[in-house]
Amino acid sequence: MNYFRTALLLAALTGFFLVVGFLLGGQSGLMVALVVALGMNVFAYWNSDSMVLRMANAQEVGPNEAPELYGIVQQLAQRAGLPMPKVYIIDEEQPNAFATGRSPEHAAVAVNSGLLRHLSREEVTGVLAHELGHVKNRDTLTMTVAATLSGAIGMLASFGGLFGGGRDENGRPLVSPVVALAAMFLAPLAASVVQMAISRSREYEADKAGAEISGNPLWLASALQRLHEGTQAIPNATAESNPATAHLYIDNPLSAGGMRSLFSTHPPMEERIARLQAMAGQYAAAPQATPSFRRGGSVPQTNRGPWGS
Repeated sequence: MNYFRTALLLAALTGFFLVVGFLLGGQSGLMVALVVALGMNVFAYWNSDSMVLRMANAQEVGPNEAPELYGIVQQLAQRAGLPMPKVYIIDEEQPNAFATGRSPEHAAVAVNSGLLRHLSREEVTGVLAHELGHVKNRDTLTMTVAATLSGAIGMLASFGGLFGGGRDENGRPLVSPVVALAAMFLAPLAASVVQMAISRSREYEADKAGAEISGNPLWLASALQRLHEGTQAIPNATAESNPATAHLYIDNPLSAGGMRSLFSTHPPMEERIARLQAMAGQYAAAPQATPSFRRGGSVPQTNRGPWGS
């Protein structure tokens, strides 16, 4: 049902994009909208991952630069049956992470350096499993397409007056100026609402997939609580300068405020944690499902950050 809902929302966003083009420019506006949508999505398909990583100033690391982080990602990818993604670290104190890439074969996982300092090894494992859940569900491509279409709708609305509107054979406007003006102002807002609905539904699915990949839903539940506290207290300058990437992060990286919750791209954190805690009850009867993610041995049971003091 979640996949059907996502497909329906994407179809609605695409149709809405074409309708806006028609309202603002008639037949010519419709054709421009179609060409722009195709062009932007082709560009996003091939370049979205590198664009996002560059905007975040992410630095790729390997087993030599970050052996523990790389090792956890490697073990999780094996458990999930995924190719090994590229691993990146972003120099930001706010604990957060995201995944990107057009397919599991071209995926990347990026973590803020603050995630490694503030969370335990188990919690980091839960976060990375969540991100690989996005990769496995191909959410990175879905949300990129949604973001691209939303941005294109905003662009059409901004330049809508240049189309001049369509006219019938008698020279009368096909759409009243009032409707066209309303479309210019309301289209970006409506597109953002649809994009948020897509992003929110995919976060629940990634939480579920992440809990299954790691084998312990409570690791991710604990991580989400710590992440939420961190994102509210610690600013993320990289995300603030590129707010269009906010929906990619595991938790909203933008500064707290009334509009943050009203137009949040993420579902309520309390609901996400509650769902994971409910899942944990199903794992309690099968403790052998909980894996060991190790630094040469089993996971140390500690609340300290996993990479140092």
